[in-house]
This record gives sequence, C-alpha cells and structure tokens, in this order.
Amino acid sequence: MLNENIKKLRKSKGLSQEEFAIKLNVVRQTVSKWEQGLSVPDADMLIAISDALDTPVSILLGETIAEGNTDDMKAISEKLEIINMQLAQAKKARRKRLHWFFIALSAFIAALTVVLFALGSPYLDWNYSDTETAVAAAIFHAFEFVFVRIAPFALCGAVVGIILTRKKE
Repeated sequence: MLNENIKKLRKSKGLSQEEFAIKLNVVRQTVSKWEQGLSVPDADMLIAISDALDTPVSILLGETIAEGNTDDMKAISEKLEIINMQLAQAKKARRKRLHWFFIALSAFIAALTVVLFALGSPYLDWNYSDTETAVAAAIFHAFEFVFVRIAPFALCGAVVGIILTRKKE
C-alpha cells in the first residue's frame, strides 16, 4: 500500500529517511510513521512526495508498484481528485478570510488614527492632582505612544497582506 510504496521508492532513490524528510521539510519521525503505516500524508504532502520521488501520485497510492489494476487506479484517482478539490476550496476560503481580516485591520488602524488625531491628546489638560486621573492619563499616553510607533508598521503589513491575499485569476 502507500506506506510500502513510499519506502520502496525512497530506497530505490538511495535516500535515507533523514534525507527524504529534509527534502519534504518534515522531521524524520514523520517519514518513519508514513512508512510504518501509523499515519498518512495529506493530499498536499502526497504531491510533494511524488515530486521528491519523481513518481506519479497514482503509483504512490496503488496497491503495488509492479502491478496495478486500472479500475482500482481509476477509483483512487477520482478520490484524489475530490480530495484535491476540497483542499483547494478550503485554501480559497482561508485566503478570503485572511484577506478580509487584513482589510478590517487596515480600516481599524485608519479609524483609530483619525480618532486619536481628532482628540488631540486631551489628557494633557487634565488635573493630575487626582491619582485616578493621573493613572488614566498615563495609560492613555502610553497607549497613544505605542500606537503611534506600531501603527505605521501594522498598516504597511496589513496592506501587504491585502495585496498578497487578493483573488488571483
């Protein structure tokens, strides 16, 4: 099955588990678990494995490397196609959520900047003889101080995020 095929193909390429793991950006224990049948790689990882071993995914998923039943291969291929489609839809939805998060973050930063500039540091005119007022002013000043220094970087990051997560045609 899959675990035996991964092991046979890895050995036929002369790769140790460690070398194979480095090619796939996983730890050696992950490769060991795949080869022992204790876990199964996801569809994205199957594609990476097939690329690393220069072997089609259908060979990896087949019963054996030497022989294969066309009906079984067709069924496996159809299942893999469905899985890949589901993964693509999930990836697209995740990208869309992230895109809207960056838009909301940009809007929040812009709105908060406008509010802070409109307020114009009102705590400067407060009576600091009252300890509670002094503490509130210190907190407000600290927030304003940190926000003014972090907001430009956060806004730039959010804009870059918007650009990188936009819908690709």
